[in-house]
Amino acid sequence: MLLFKKKFIEPIRRGEKTQTIRLWKRPQMRSGQRSFIPGIGYISILSVEQVELERLTDEDAVPDGFSTAEELRQEIRTLYADTSKTDRRVFRIRFSVFPADMQVKIKEEQARKKELALRDRQQEACTAVENTLEKLRRLAET
Repeated sequence: MLLFKKKFIEPIRRGEKTQTIRLWKRPQMRSGQRSFIPGIGYISILSVEQVELERLTDEDAVPDGFSTAEELRQEIRTLYADTSKTDRRVFRIRFSVFPADMQVKIKEEQARKKELALRDRQQEACTAVENTLEKLRRLAET
């Protein structure tokens, strides 16, 4: 899951913001992965690459929703003010929002998975109860 400040939700919806810069100890996502943005929906991670914050150009800043690299760097400094940069690396995550029809399909798939997982847990619970009852019967017979 990728979390964003509210001010970025509309630019993501409009397709103006298609990347994000994150400071992580190690990559938290990988290319080809599906993720979720609350308020947006499911996204496809197109790429995850380590970058140097100071080497980002104005051109690099535009897909992140900024006019200049300095504006982007300032936002990163603000967002990560409490974090020591010494143990963090800078990653650029490029993503695309799945279209509406795919959002529906993914939600249906997730619901099916949850239903199957619930059935599995219910079956495991029934088996555990049956095993316990059988043990109790054996104990009662002795």
